[in-house]
Amino acid sequence: MLKTQKYRIAFLVWMGLVTWASLATFPEEDTPDLGIPHFDKLVHFGFYFGAAVLGTLYVREAMHDSPPLTRTLIYVALGTIIYGIIIEVLQHILTVDRQADIFDVVANSLGAIIGVWVLNKLFSSPKGLKWKK
Repeated sequence: MLKTQKYRIAFLVWMGLVTWASLATFPEEDTPDLGIPHFDKLVHFGFYFGAAVLGTLYVREAMHDSPPLTRTLIYVALGTIIYGIIIEVLQHILTVDRQADIFDVVANSLGAIIGVWVLNKLFSSPKGLKWKK
């Protein structure tokens, strides 16, 4: 059972992690300073890149490859981008120490778009993965 639902579990755990990391309060002294400018934007990009990849694989697993690749990629990208916007709004509304940031939305959106672009390349190349089994 778990083997047949591996992408579903991975996607749900990933989205739970993204949601928690986005809405949790972290004490300033517990947040490491790596000295990398705008490092948080790279983290946003990575979170949503991972969400788009796992979301696409989850849809493929759940729908048994039935929706066309292009339609799946568009829906996953749009869903991930909308989710990122909702999370930013919730950060502004629900937290006292965090703000909504348009540049976070841009980083989230780029992560989602690049994630589905990479999967499109992987599934579309002659030696790559196959969408249909």
